[in-house]
Amino acid sequence: MHIEPGVVTGAKLALSVATAAGGFALTAKMAWATARESGFGVLGARAVATTALVFAFFQILPHFPVGVSEVHFILGSTLFLLFGGGAASIGLAMGLLIQGLFFAPFDLPQYGMNVTTLIVPLWAVSELAKRIIAPGTAYVDLTYVQALKLSTAYQGGVVAWVAFWAFYGQGFGAANLAAVASFGAAYMSVILLEPLADLAVLGIAKSAKGLASRPIFEKRLLA
Repeated sequence: MHIEPGVVTGAKLALSVATAAGGFALTAKMAWATARESGFGVLGARAVATTALVFAFFQILPHFPVGVSEVHFILGSTLFLLFGGGAASIGLAMGLLIQGLFFAPFDLPQYGMNVTTLIVPLWAVSELAKRIIAPGTAYVDLTYVQALKLSTAYQGGVVAWVAFWAFYGQGFGAANLAAVASFGAAYMSVILLEPLADLAVLGIAKSAKGLASRPIFEKRLLA
C-alpha cells in the first residue's frame, strides 16, 4: 500500500496532510478508549508491540510493487483482534514512520497518504466488529466468515484509498486505470490469506490462555 513516488505531487499533497490529521484523530479516539479501559501503561505496551510487528511486516514479509503501489501483508485485522484498534493504529503509524525515516526516505513525502490508507480502514474494522461480533463473544471464538468480513473490510479499504490517491494524482487515463486495476487484483488476493492468519493466531491464543490473558493483549481476545 506504499503509494509510489510521483503519483501525487505538488500542491495536491496538501490533501494528504488533511486526511492524515483525520486518521490521527480516529487513532486518538480509539487509543483514549483503550486508556480509559486498561490504562495508559497498557496502551503504551501494546503500541510498542504493534509498532515492532508492523515494522517487521514491512521489512521482512514478502512485498512487491504492482501498478501504483506495493502489495504488503500488513495483517491489519490480526493486529486489531490481538491488541485493539487504538494500539494497532499507533503501531501502523509509527511502524510506517520508522521505516520511512531509516530505510525508505523516498516514501516520506507520501507518508500522509500511506498513513491514511492504513488507519482509516482499521477504524472501519473496529466499527464493523461492533456490528458482527455479539457482545461478550471472545475474539478467539470468531468464525471464518467473521474473520473474512473483517479482513475484507480492511483490505478493501486499503485498495479503495490507493485507488483514490491514484485517480486524484494522475486522473482517469487508460494507463492509470490499468495500473490501479492490477494493484487491486493483486492486493485483494491477500483476503484469501489474512482470515486464515487471523484464525491461526486466535487458535494459538485460545490454546495458550495463560499468555493471551496478559494485559498486553486486547481484553476481548478471551472475554
